[in-house]
Amino acid sequence: MADNTIFLGKADKREDLFLPMANRHGLVTGATGTGKTVTLQIMAEGFCKAGVPVFAADVKGDLSGISEAGTAQDFLLERAKKVGFKDYGFEATPTIFWDLFGEQGHPIRTTISEMGPLLLSRLMGLTDAQEGALNIAFKIADEEGLALLDLKDLRLLLSDLASRGKELRTDYGNLNAMTIGSIQRRLVVIEEQGGDKFFGEPALDIKDLMRKTNDGRGYMNVLAADKLMSSPQLYATFLLWLLSELFEELPEVGDPDKPKLVFFFDEAHLLFTDAPSGLLQKIEQTVKLIRSKGVGVYFVTQNPLDVPESVLAQMGNRIQHALRAYTPREQKAVKTAADTFRPNPKFKTEKAITELGKGEALVSVLDLKGVPTMVERTLIRPPESRLGPITPEERQKLIKSSPVYGEYDEAVDRDSAYEKLTQRANERAEAQEKAAAEKAAARAARSARSAPRQRESATDRFVKNVAGSVGRQVGSMVVRSLVRGILGGLSRR
Repeated sequence: MADNTIFLGKADKREDLFLPMANRHGLVTGATGTGKTVTLQIMAEGFCKAGVPVFAADVKGDLSGISEAGTAQDFLLERAKKVGFKDYGFEATPTIFWDLFGEQGHPIRTTISEMGPLLLSRLMGLTDAQEGALNIAFKIADEEGLALLDLKDLRLLLSDLASRGKELRTDYGNLNAMTIGSIQRRLVVIEEQGGDKFFGEPALDIKDLMRKTNDGRGYMNVLAADKLMSSPQLYATFLLWLLSELFEELPEVGDPDKPKLVFFFDEAHLLFTDAPSGLLQKIEQTVKLIRSKGVGVYFVTQNPLDVPESVLAQMGNRIQHALRAYTPREQKAVKTAADTFRPNPKFKTEKAITELGKGEALVSVLDLKGVPTMVERTLIRPPESRLGPITPEERQKLIKSSPVYGEYDEAVDRDSAYEKLTQRANERAEAQEKAAAEKAAARAARSARSAPRQRESATDRFVKNVAGSVGRQVGSMVVRSLVRGILGGLSRR
């Protein structure tokens, strides 16, 4: 490998990816079983050797082999000879394993606040009205100093807002209880998919994805995504969040001699499927501008039609493995892929795409002037690390020797919106109980004061009636006195 290139393979000449152009992004496409994962593996090896950290999702588990040295096999040695890989050897790439579920790697977490309402709405598949309510919830949380860290924070905040709907209507509009209830139900779905483990603290520090070894090699960050793929919305939203965080956190560096980080987005179609226009605009903007932060983004997918044209236009480096052309859509995909390459008069690109063998690819990269090279039919070089997955025992050993071991493995639950809202609810309940008790005491006091007057008044009326019946001659005052005495005696008995 030259100082500023990554060796990809050989056509009529050596094919290299130029490091100064590697942050101009790239696309790796091809049908299942044509060698995309191996291509990703050899590119990641090259970047890490050049001191560029890499992040990639391991969808099938095969990419984990990059963490162990390969072994001499006849077909690998033969391939190395064919492509002129003279110093071919076997070497492991320093690797850190990550896992949203914390099972096959260090846990990756972020907070609800860092995810934001736009991506969270995408994750939950909310309608416009529901997304509007979620935006209001985030705004109120910010104004009231409520930290939204995990799902229970957001759930209790939404319940609190539903109970305060009339109070908030003037400033924020109608917060429909049915709308909030719908969001609450979507939160339950996200929790069942593993979102309760993804949202929380300690949150991932982006700098931990950009680590280098003492000898200057970049770390390979492998996200275990085989289980995550059963929740495609969570997978796509997580990777888009990570891309957004890199864009927001990293400083502008212009055009560096080599990228600061390279990001491989496998199964890229999941990012764009059913994405609303607002989200597509955000993706396009992020991909377009993150280049100046020194980050190269490489989409890996089966079909070039999976990537919108506005994003496809940002992909300067392209590696196309074989495509099948049996259906009209597949034929369209072949034509689209062929049209994105700078033609080579030696062969017809569209025809070549359907004839490529396993481990072959059409390659076109940006030269040092930023101009796409002529497409070449290339035999991809063999990897120096292991082909195929590692064992669970090997994985655990690497996790325990990782430079981030112990930093993320235990979740932290500090005071946040949940605790503050719970305290607020308890104080409100205590105040209501106190007010109710004071009201009851006041009512009892009034009853106590009014009871003697009612009994005296009845006695006076009785005396007055008796006095009237005896006669006015004796005198009403005497009769009243007599009757009072009689009644008093009866009461003492």
